[in-house]
Amino acid sequence: MSFPTHRGRRLRRTEALRGLVRETRLSAAGLIYPMFVCPGQKVRQEVSSMPGIFQQSADHIVEECREVESLGIPGVILFGLPEKKDPRGMSSVAADGVVQRAIEAIRKAKLKLLVITDVCLCEYTDHGHCGVIEDGEVANDATLDILAKQAVSHARAGADIVAPSDMMDGRVGVIREALDGHKFENISILAYAAKYSSAFYGPFREAAQSIPQFGDRLGYQMDPANAREALREVEMDLDEGADMAMVKPALPYLDIIRRVRDEFDVPVAAYNVSGEYSMVKAAVQKGWLDEQRVVMEILTGIQRAGAEIILTYHAKDAARWLRA
Repeated sequence: MSFPTHRGRRLRRTEALRGLVRETRLSAAGLIYPMFVCPGQKVRQEVSSMPGIFQQSADHIVEECREVESLGIPGVILFGLPEKKDPRGMSSVAADGVVQRAIEAIRKAKLKLLVITDVCLCEYTDHGHCGVIEDGEVANDATLDILAKQAVSHARAGADIVAPSDMMDGRVGVIREALDGHKFENISILAYAAKYSSAFYGPFREAAQSIPQFGDRLGYQMDPANAREALREVEMDLDEGADMAMVKPALPYLDIIRRVRDEFDVPVAAYNVSGEYSMVKAAVQKGWLDEQRVVMEILTGIQRAGAEIILTYHAKDAARWLRA
């Protein structure tokens, strides 16, 4: 079993050989493209910290969704930037809210895309936190009913999957009960089950206009030092009715993705978040990195760790490169 009888380089000699024995096969079919919906018409404003990513009105969202569909990407996830914010984020539940209108526009265009919606209050509250504030703290139980109403409103507008990202305890169970009670038992839940309190979310908070006005999210998002806790969070969400589990962010938590994949027999998603995207873009603009090689290596690594589903702002570029 030793050299020179066995030579590992034999199967690396040509691209045809490398492709034949490749263990991880990245595909556009496992990618989801995040999008930011804003009010108005004919609005398309680039996010300064995320080159190539835009805040867009529903009409432009539909046009970009046509491109996403043409690239073989199966779905998008929508984040909303409302016209008005209030302490409880009540515009998130409105039938004519920005996300609800975007879902309806995508459906009217008869696009063959899965529509996933982020369920959270941070984009809709005037204080920027993911839940209702009581006595200076984010009140877990007072937030649940609003999240459930938001999920139902998304389902009613035509969403295929709702994705609660707030990290309130018990929210998956309350959302599942509300969906089922309104005859939306076929709507899936993709739970942000292991969502860490991460510094990599910075550009997203500009894109979603969701910077907390006071304090931080350490009290409800996970401590980056903890791994076993992630497995408990995933288990609780699955017990409450989640159909899929997400780890967020991806790159600093590849070990968590692997542990979730090994422990639970459900589809596992990972979010290649804004900071991870923006770091690559900044380095590419400086001429320090080969964008295509780096992005494909990152996405392959996330899939190799165990994520069948990857939410990434690189999705369109990756899909094009995979076709080439």
